[in-house]
Amino acid sequence: MVKIRVLYDEIGNTLTVWFDDPAKEYVCEETGDEVILMKDRSGRVIGFEKLNFSSSVSQERSLQIAFETVRG
Repeated sequence: MVKIRVLYDEIGNTLTVWFDDPAKEYVCEETGDEVILMKDRSGRVIGFEKLNFSSSVSQERSLQIAFETVRG
């Protein structure tokens, strides 16, 4: 089973999503669109962080996550 972690930091206004163990992070790369990619030693993306993620979430004080699997 794949475990995906989603973390919302309301003080830092960031949304972080991990597809693998955060301890495997080796390097980070900013895309220029306020998104940071976290990569392992082989260069595989294991997570990302969206900066300035506040919009209406901070006003509503709640965040709902929907997860869907698409099969082709």
